[in-house]
Amino acid sequence: MGSFLKRRFIKRQAVVTAFIFTLLLFVPILSHLIASAPDTINASAAFAAEKKEAVESPAAKKEEKSKVEYPPAPKLKEKDYPRIKSMNSRISVWILAQIHLFFAAFVLAVPIFVLVIEGVGKATGDERYDHMAHEFIKVSMTAFSLTATSGGILVFMLIAFYPDFMKYLASVFGSVMIIYAMLFLAESIFLYIYYYGWDNMRYGFRKWVHLTLGLMLNVSGMTIMVLGNSLATFMMAPSGVDASGVFTGHVWEAIRGPLWNALNLHRFIANIAYGGSVVGAYAAYKFLSAKSKEERAHYDWMGYTANIIAISALLPLPFAGYWLTAEIYAYSQTMGITLMGGAFAWLFITQAVLIGALFLSANYYLWCGMERIKGSERYTKYVKYIAAVIVICFLVWFTPHSLIKTPIEEKAIGTHHSLLGPLGLMPAKNSAVNIMILFTFLSFTLYKRSSKITTAAWAKSGVAAEIAIFAVGIVNIIALGIYSYMVTSNIKVGMSVPQVFTTLSIIIAISIIESRMFKNAKSTGDIEWGKMPARSQYALLLLAVSFTWLMGLMGYVRSAIRQHWHVNSIMRDSSPDAFTPTIGYAANVVSISTILFMLLVIFVFWLAQFAAKKQEA
Repeated sequence: MGSFLKRRFIKRQAVVTAFIFTLLLFVPILSHLIASAPDTINASAAFAAEKKEAVESPAAKKEEKSKVEYPPAPKLKEKDYPRIKSMNSRISVWILAQIHLFFAAFVLAVPIFVLVIEGVGKATGDERYDHMAHEFIKVSMTAFSLTATSGGILVFMLIAFYPDFMKYLASVFGSVMIIYAMLFLAESIFLYIYYYGWDNMRYGFRKWVHLTLGLMLNVSGMTIMVLGNSLATFMMAPSGVDASGVFTGHVWEAIRGPLWNALNLHRFIANIAYGGSVVGAYAAYKFLSAKSKEERAHYDWMGYTANIIAISALLPLPFAGYWLTAEIYAYSQTMGITLMGGAFAWLFITQAVLIGALFLSANYYLWCGMERIKGSERYTKYVKYIAAVIVICFLVWFTPHSLIKTPIEEKAIGTHHSLLGPLGLMPAKNSAVNIMILFTFLSFTLYKRSSKITTAAWAKSGVAAEIAIFAVGIVNIIALGIYSYMVTSNIKVGMSVPQVFTTLSIIIAISIIESRMFKNAKSTGDIEWGKMPARSQYALLLLAVSFTWLMGLMGYVRSAIRQHWHVNSIMRDSSPDAFTPTIGYAANVVSISTILFMLLVIFVFWLAQFAAKKQEA
C-alpha cells in the first residue's frame, strides 16, 4: 500500500512538473502570436481588400488602407505636457525610476544564485547551503513587493507627466507590454510557490520539483529584464521605425535594436554583482548584531559567499561595459563622443573612484578573511604588494585627461599636463583596469590556497608556470597599452580586445593549474568562521553602497546621452523640465536616490529579522 501511494505521489508530482513546463512553453508561442499580430492585421486587411476590389471605389480602398497604417512620432510642444503643481516631472520620475531599477536588479539577481546554492546543497547533501539559500530568498521577498509597488507608481507617473510619449511607446511595444505583464504575474506565482513551498519540498523527488520552480522563476525574471531593456535601447537607438518614427509593424525589429544584446549582457552581469553585494550587506548587518558565536559563524559564511558572488561578477563587468560602449560608438559616433569626451566625460572620473572603492573593498574583505584560516601567514606577506599595485592602478584609472584650470594654471601647465595627460587616455586606463582585475584574482587565489597544502609532486613546477603566465601576461598588457599611443584612433580602440583576451587567458590558465595542483591537497585545519574583525563587515557595507551609487550614476549617463530626445532623433522632449543637468546636480539626485534606497534596504533587513522573532508567552 505504501509503495502504491509513493508511486501515485511521484506520478502526481511528474504531472505537476509537466504542467509547469507546458505553461512556460506557451509564453514564446503567445509572444510570437502577439508579435505577429500587426502582420496578421495587415494580411487580413489585404485579403478583404482583394475580395471587395471589384465593388469598392478607389476612394474606399484608400480609406481602408489608411486604417492599418501607423502614425509618425508626435511633435510635441510644451503645452502638450500636463503640469502638476509643485512637482518637477523630470526629477520625480528620475528618482522613482532609479529606486525601482535598484530593487528590480536585486530581485532578479538573488533567485539566480539562490538556485545555484540550492543545487549545490542538493548535490553535496550539505543542508547548510539549503538554509543559506532559503535565507537569501527570504530577504528578497519584501524587496519584491517594493519592486512591484515602485513600478506601479512609476507607470502612473509616466502616464500623468508624459501621456503622448507613453501612447507612442504603446503603439510600438503594445504587445511587449502585454507579455511583460503576463510574465510578471508568472514570476510572482513561481516566487511565492518557490518560497512558501521550501520546507514542503525539501527532500526527495519534491526537491527536484522545487528546483524546477526556481528555474521557471529565473526564466520569467530574465525574460522580463530583456523585454524591459528593449524599451531602453529603443529610446537610445530606435529600430523598427522610419525617419519620422512610423512603426513598420514588426515588433521584433523594434526589440532587436543595435544596443539590445550588449545591454542585456551588461545588466545580467551587473545585476548578479549587485545582488551579491546587497545580500553581503545583509550578512554584515546580521553579523554585527549577532549575539552568539554560532550566529556570527553562520553570517560570516554567508558574507563570504556573497562577496565571492560579487567578485565573480565584478571581474568580467568592465568587459561587458566596453562592449556596450563600442556598440554605442558604432551606432553613433556623436553619441559616443558625448558619452566619453563631451558633457558626461567627468562623470566617468566619479565612476572610476567608485570602481576603485569596489575593488579595494572586495580585496580588503578577502585579506581580513585570511585571519580565520590557519596557515594563511604564508601568503599575508604578499598583501602589501597587491594593495600597492591596486592603488597605483586605481590612481591611473581615475586620472583625468584634461584638468579644470584657471587662466594662470593654463598658462603654466598648458592644455594637458605632461605626465597626467597621457595617463588620462584610454590606453593607460585599459591597462590599469586589466591589471587591477588580475591582482584581485590573485588575492582570491591566495585566499583559496591559505587553507590547503598541495601534495602534487609537480607543485614547484606548477607555481613556476603560474608565475611565468602571470608575468608574461602583465608585460603583454602594458606593452599593448604603450603601443596604443603610437597608432591611429580606430586601431587604438581595437587594442583593448587583445588586452581583455590576455586577462581572460591568464585567469583561465591559472584556474586550471590551481584546480589540478590542489585536487588532493591536505587541509591546514578547519576555517574558524566568525573570527572576523568588525571592520571587515564595514567593507561589505561599503561594497553595497558603492555598487548602488555606481549603478545610479551609470544609469543616468546611459539615459542622458539621448539629451533632448525622448526617442533619439525621432521624438523630441519639449517638456518644461527637459534639461541636461550639471555634474553636481546629477550627482546630488543620484545620491538622494541611493540614500532613499539604502533606507528602504535597512527596512527590508529589519523586517526579515523582526519576522524571525517570536514573543515569549
